[in-house]
Amino acid sequence: MSITARRIIMFAGLVLLIGAFALSRFLSNQKQPPRPKVAGTKVKMVDTMHVRLGSIPTTLNVQGELSAYDKIDLFSEVTGTLEKTERSFKVGTYFPKGALLIKVNQEEAKLSLLSQKSNLLNAITQLMPDLKIDYPESYEHWKDYLDNFEVEAPIKAFPEALNDQEKYFIASRNLYSQYYTIKSQEERLDKYTLYAPFSGVITAASINPGAVVRAGQKLGELMSTGSYELEATVALRDLKYLAVGNPVELYSEDIEGSWNGKIRRISDQVDAGTQTVRVFIAVSGSDLKENMYLRGDVVASSIDNAFALPRNLLNDQRGVFVVQDSILRMEEVQVVKMTDESAIIRGLKDGTPILAQPIPDAFDGMKVRISTQQKSKNAQSAKTGPKDQLGSAE
Repeated sequence: MSITARRIIMFAGLVLLIGAFALSRFLSNQKQPPRPKVAGTKVKMVDTMHVRLGSIPTTLNVQGELSAYDKIDLFSEVTGTLEKTERSFKVGTYFPKGALLIKVNQEEAKLSLLSQKSNLLNAITQLMPDLKIDYPESYEHWKDYLDNFEVEAPIKAFPEALNDQEKYFIASRNLYSQYYTIKSQEERLDKYTLYAPFSGVITAASINPGAVVRAGQKLGELMSTGSYELEATVALRDLKYLAVGNPVELYSEDIEGSWNGKIRRISDQVDAGTQTVRVFIAVSGSDLKENMYLRGDVVASSIDNAFALPRNLLNDQRGVFVVQDSILRMEEVQVVKMTDESAIIRGLKDGTPILAQPIPDAFDGMKVRISTQQKSKNAQSAKTGPKDQLGSAE
């Protein structure tokens, strides 16, 4: 191929290349440029409620085990053989108040007492002739005492001495010493029988009829069935809401029913480890048993000038979102008390609109819009006024 032909071919290829480039530019200029997307801000629709300040009644949750209010250990103060009684001294036996619990054979002690009384009677009889001569004005008093002296009956007090000389004379014959010895033995004789100080059941028994009991020996345990106490612990920060006499409603998770009680005592001691205080609640009921586990709610004192709202509306346990001119504003509040479901707060003005439900990713300055249905409720609420302390959706 000649040089001229080659030049013609190269020139033609260059012309084709330039033409293709020009055509491409022309076609690209014919397309409409894509319109830029304008980022739009979506306004969140929310529900609100108004703050209604007032007196908020509070309750405190308590729990604990029951224990009998009246429960005593029974001991013998004398020595002797245990006798059988009408009611067996066994675990579970019920004894009404005043019923005979224990009877120890007292025959030996009784005979010893009668011997002491006979000695006193003899001493007074020997005293009478000297008394008639030296103190005739007192003779008749002592004669009446001697005539009415009964060995089997409880001893009576001596006639009162008319003067010091008579008193010294009686004392010199050792009569006062004998008298008080007899009184002491009479008191001790009463301890051979033990009566129930209150109605209850035997919860422990360590003796049987016929056994010899010793002075100081434990015989058993008597527990009242009509009155119980629940020992609960309350946080120190909540103690200010409680007082003796506050009513308590108690219930069991194992049996049906509920029982009304009241706070009987509040301990003055704080547990160093848990910072709690023991509270004792009085309760009674036929279905209650010792060591039962009960829960309950104490009706505590009210919190004035406060507002209760759901706990999930709190932010960081210290702030609440307020709706101000369709803008969310974070307002710091004082949390007075927390419960399982709500928080009692102070720090907001009466009538302040706040969020009725939490909004994910809400922030201070966020623009919001109140729903149409909510606005209708707002207008109705403005006419009728607030219905309760927890606020109504607006």
